[in-house]
Amino acid sequence: MMEEHPSDERWRQTHLGRLLGHAMRRFDSRVLQLMAASAQAPLALSNLAARDKVGAAHIHITRHLPLAGARLTELAQAAGLTKQSMGDLVDQCEAWGLVARSADPLDARARRIAFTPAGLDWLAAFQAAVTQAEAEFRAAVGAEVATVVALGLEAYAGDAPLE
Repeated sequence: MMEEHPSDERWRQTHLGRLLGHAMRRFDSRVLQLMAASAQAPLALSNLAARDKVGAAHIHITRHLPLAGARLTELAQAAGLTKQSMGDLVDQCEAWGLVARSADPLDARARRIAFTPAGLDWLAAFQAAVTQAEAEFRAAVGAEVATVVALGLEAYAGDAPLE
């Protein structure tokens, strides 16, 4: 006997994964919008953000590159991207002056990626934009709900298996 399919399809629009995805895209979009208008971000980079040339993918570098720098494989793993995809992003960010590659002092065959001075300015603008976007989120949903959401997401993300 064939199993009946659910007739109510609302769950497809409102399940947690979909809502988290929409929320993340909205948050990242707002951060990039704020960075496009930032006097703190290097002018060339804020212009790229204003013209939608900097996207959510570029935020992976901003979120995951340690201040001390990292190898491409480490950066790709931290961001959950393939080495090739991260390499393409790094190439673009290097062309924009956001990051630079240099010899790895621990392995002559490897290269380290690190923020340039302009990249550190970009990172500071990113921090300010994230802070403002989080404040806007708190204002939109209320301080109590924002706290519960943050605690819940932190707990949930902390239980994620490491890849």
